Amino acid sequence: MHQPPGFRDPQYPDHGSDTAYLLLYVDDIVLTASSTGLLQRIITSLHNEFSMTDLGPLNYFLGINATRTASGMFLSQKQYATEIIERAGMPTCHPCRTPVEPGAKLTSHGPAVKDPTLYRSLAGALQYLTFTRPDISYAGTTDLGLQLYASSPTTLVAYSDADWDGCPTTRRSTSGYCVFLGNNLLSWSSKRQLTPSRSSAEAEYRGVANAVAETCWVRNLLRELHCPLTSATLVYCDNVSSVYLSTNPVQHQRTKHIEIDIHFVRDLVAQGQVRVLHVPSRYQFADIFTKGLPFALFDEFRSSLSVRSTPASTAGGC
Repeated sequence: MHQPPGFRDPQYPDHGSDTAYLLLYVDDIVLTASSTGLLQRIITSLHNEFSMTDLGPLNYFLGINATRTASGMFLSQKQYATEIIERAGMPTCHPCRTPVEPGAKLTSHGPAVKDPTLYRSLAGALQYLTFTRPDISYAGTTDLGLQLYASSPTTLVAYSDADWDGCPTTRRSTSGYCVFLGNNLLSWSSKRQLTPSRSSAEAEYRGVANAVAETCWVRNLLRELHCPLTSATLVYCDNVSSVYLSTNPVQHQRTKHIEIDIHFVRDLVAQGQVRVLHVPSRYQFADIFTKGLPFALFDEFRSSLSVRSTPASTAGGC
């Protein structure tokens, strides 16, 4: 409940820097706080107002299993993925080493299916599965780690890539990015661009703009959570022309047709909030969101995105 400025609940004294976060979806709640005492007070207060059940430490939420480990928390949708395979009638199919073979061209129309309702349902389920399996984002959305540089936990880093002219039907490019806070993957995307690009530089620059827009949202969210970032966001791109365009204010024949709203990247670079840097393609993690990769590279990038085997068994075999 929003309270007027200066309001202080007389039931509780001022607890200084104590912080609590509450995630609510319909009637499911995830609650955490900076101290056990504050957490218990909030739970007691909620019990006094609502009829609810305290299920204890988080282990399952919206189809996602959470397992605590020595290094953090492991999220898994194994049972959810198994149910998708069974719904598709494919429990006995042979697995592939990667979701998409290198050089494969995916279309925007999908395969011919006898049951379009089931197909749409499965496509939506696969998109939700990418919450814990970002490595299948490209395969799941186009057909409908180790960090390169050491960074502190308070550094926001993004990798951006684009597969120019990747769709043979629409001639549109696929943009992909992933955003890390320290070694933690926060956000990722694999999405076809709205319009065709006239050059690879334009396609890559659009991808950089999408990544920068996402990092701006993340920075604002962290500020609202009272964890503001003080260092500039680092955006890595494997296209030299895009890096050049982010700092050079002079337009020329190859860039004058790019929409003006994409050039907000230059303003953020000029303000020191963003740095667009070149990264060799060999270390471009965002490639996994824009194209099929050889297994060795796919497996390495997948590990860099913190997609790993479960460290321990969980309830229900998930």
